[in-house]
Amino acid sequence: MTEPHASPGAEGRLRGWRWLALAWLLVLVAVAWHHVRFWQAPRIDSDILALLPMDAGDPAVADATRRIAGNSTRDVVVMLGAVDAEAALRARDAFEAAVRASTGDGAGLLVAERSPEDWFAQARAALAPYRDRLLTEAQRRQLEQTPADALAESALASLYGPMGAPRLTEWRDDPLGLWPHWWQAQVAASGMALDADGLLQADGRHWAVLRFALRDSAFKLDGQRRLQDLLDAASDAATAAAAGLRVLKAGVPLHAESAAVQASREVNTIGWGSLAAVLLLVWLAFRSFRPLLLVALSLLVGCAVALTVTVLVFGKIHLLTLIFGASLVGVAEDYGIHWFASRQGVAAARRWSLLRQLLPGLWLALLTSALAYLALGLAPFPGLRQMALFSVVGLSAAFLTVIFLFPWLDGGQVRTTGFSRWLGGTLARWPRLATRRGGIALAVVVLLVAVPGLMRVQGNDDLRSLQSSPAELIAQQREVGRLLGMPSPAQFFLVQGRDAEQVLQREERLVARLRDIEADGSVGGHRALSDWLPSQRRQDDNAALTSRVERLVLARLSSVTGETLMRGEFAASALDIEAFLASPASLPVRSLWLGKVGQGMASVVMVNDLSRPDALAVFAVQAKGLDGVRWVDRTADISRLLAYYRHMMSWLLLAGVGVVFVVLAIRYRTQAWRVITPTLLAGLLTVALLGWLGQPLQLFNVLALMLLLGMGIDYGIFLVEHRGDASAWLAVCVGAASTWLSFGLLGLSATPALRAFGLTLLFGIGLVWLLSPLFRPAPDDSSLHGHPSE
Repeated sequence: MTEPHASPGAEGRLRGWRWLALAWLLVLVAVAWHHVRFWQAPRIDSDILALLPMDAGDPAVADATRRIAGNSTRDVVVMLGAVDAEAALRARDAFEAAVRASTGDGAGLLVAERSPEDWFAQARAALAPYRDRLLTEAQRRQLEQTPADALAESALASLYGPMGAPRLTEWRDDPLGLWPHWWQAQVAASGMALDADGLLQADGRHWAVLRFALRDSAFKLDGQRRLQDLLDAASDAATAAAAGLRVLKAGVPLHAESAAVQASREVNTIGWGSLAAVLLLVWLAFRSFRPLLLVALSLLVGCAVALTVTVLVFGKIHLLTLIFGASLVGVAEDYGIHWFASRQGVAAARRWSLLRQLLPGLWLALLTSALAYLALGLAPFPGLRQMALFSVVGLSAAFLTVIFLFPWLDGGQVRTTGFSRWLGGTLARWPRLATRRGGIALAVVVLLVAVPGLMRVQGNDDLRSLQSSPAELIAQQREVGRLLGMPSPAQFFLVQGRDAEQVLQREERLVARLRDIEADGSVGGHRALSDWLPSQRRQDDNAALTSRVERLVLARLSSVTGETLMRGEFAASALDIEAFLASPASLPVRSLWLGKVGQGMASVVMVNDLSRPDALAVFAVQAKGLDGVRWVDRTADISRLLAYYRHMMSWLLLAGVGVVFVVLAIRYRTQAWRVITPTLLAGLLTVALLGWLGQPLQLFNVLALMLLLGMGIDYGIFLVEHRGDASAWLAVCVGAASTWLSFGLLGLSATPALRAFGLTLLFGIGLVWLLSPLFRPAPDDSSLHGHPSE
């Protein structure tokens, strides 16, 4: 349908617009086909760590972090503590039986790990030929400092003593009993120091330690509470078998499932809540199903296209992106609402000329919003980059749907309703800052609120403040780590060298320092590859020392017993890194070897028990003066990175203000200040209100202020572009209300980063909506450049 008396040029433009609309329809058909394929096997990631810059900084540190995190992503540890050993064993049997018998959604979710006895038998056989090359530091001192006669008496006592000593070999192959004591030291350091029944004694209880592995990735959970329900049911069965039982659960899958369940709940709450709020406002404004359906269509298209593009670019989409994208509903509807607000009382035949009038303002609104969202992608956070892409594509798709499809689909009348007349009429009664006295009064109010609030603002970039797991789950994780001596995955020593031999030698020098501070109780223990696989130089020294001492001992015993005692045969060469890593014996420390990194090799030394206040500082000192050794504290590193990007994004925010002002000045010239001032004041007051409430200023607050710059400018643009137009004010009010509700719901998120976004925009959007009409030009102001009426 063409407009009456349309010129040939206008008809040509209309035909071109028709082809563009057809092309957009074809794009939407392709998007629909992608969604059919995608939802058959959705690639949705729930890894909360995706927000963190895992690849930022040194590649060796990033590789080590990924390796350490990857080794524990499927592990679940359950500890059952009872007052006596029999009760603990009963609880263990009941728990394992309940897991094996699980049905429904939890069936086959967990797999019990291989028992330590099976592993020990294979590991012992693999290392036995190298027994003489494997000595603890205490054993080296014993062999070097103890007289041969004393060692011979000890060996004889172990042979003829009433109980004998625990043995892993024939007596003549290990007369001094070095082999079992070496294993005891390794097992204790690996957190597997269990008694004969497989129980751990600590805190006055006997603990049964159960280790499970998740069949699938911990981050492929679908938002259902399956794992925790399975463990709760098994815990109930164990408690029924042993009264007074204490149950502790830990593992990455528990935190991942908690995040997935929380995210799924918030997607529904925020997404459906935002949609309901938007549709209700549209209905109140227009009291017609056609605007309701078409605005809903633009939102559906925006979210669908955004998801498709995000998946095509990143290969998957994060649940946090979906939560953040759910709040996009409150922004993307602005274009459709502005269209229908302008269509009220306008004949259907004039809708094409109306579109031409609206396009400059709509394009400018899209540009400023897109620039604000794109600023999210400047920080090296994969999750934020996903959010930026999702948001920009979603807004653009909603915009293109409005300008290409609405003129074709909206061919009827859009009548003016009582609600829209009342809301649009409030603009005439809203005060304007037309006098110097009004400006001074506003400045005084802003200063009275802003200055004390800004003085209270404090930055907090501690990564731990972004922790969203339940407090009970975090407490249990810490307790299990303390009882089992589990190392921290976020703090470790990185050891690098040109080859494996140099790495192991440097590790040994570091470990010597660690043993000194462990001996005086300054810190807890450590885990190092070199404790299991010494450097070849150390192995050769150990073999020479063991051979010399054992031959002396056997010679003395031969003279006492009258029997010729000969030492057993051992491997002629040292155990190398490849053979060790291929053997079952390397299982407890295999993850500590990084292999080739850059031009050399690298490994990590893990530490545990960081509960002491000065533990981190004590560990950091140990790396000083050691070539190729660095102390890595990922929590502190990422916290510093968050602080760095908070400051950087703050400066970019100021630069963005300058860029936006230049863009506005090109169109509005001397009146550009009217468009940007409300948003600047709203941002200033928002930060002040955060200070009044005691909320810390974080990177995510600054990113939200960048979004406020992009979205708040839209309201000023519409009021200046269509000065005195009640329909423009109606679109601003409905759009601001829906955006305010959307991000207000985001402020209810249990994820700290999203809550910071939501709270900042909750204040900011409300303030910019209140302030924008104060700076509007007079209805007859003809100084504005490029107004459609000109």
